[in-house]
Amino acid sequence: MPRHVVAAVDEIAPGACKIVSVAGREIGVFNVNHAFYALINRCPHEGAPLCRGPILGRFESDHPGEYRLARVGEMLRCPWHGWEFDIKTGQSWCHPDSVKARSYPVTVVDGETLAKGPFVAETVPVTVERNYIVLEL
Repeated sequence: MPRHVVAAVDEIAPGACKIVSVAGREIGVFNVNHAFYALINRCPHEGAPLCRGPILGRFESDHPGEYRLARVGEMLRCPWHGWEFDIKTGQSWCHPDSVKARSYPVTVVDGETLAKGPFVAETVPVTVERNYIVLEL
């Protein structure tokens, strides 16, 4: 699977999103409590720019009249119709059995490691014979 460098860690503040373009797709990269997640910037419901919606939490309740705010910064609300998605998984909270926003794996890589990379330039042996340059392929 091809890898794409999309941002430095400090470019995306905790609780924020950066929308990037990778291979012709807009993808939102989120910083949720210093862990990074990525979702396609397209709501599976009707195609809204999903990652431009508000980042919020969920209200949970064990009993009527009692509630608490949980999972702060882990939910994303579609800006068009209010459908909510789990940023970590893309799972819809409106239709959890059938609707999911596409998510992408994200890793944080040390800059020095990235600079060294697994990249190796292809070399071609070169020799000089009687004033002719010869490349070996």
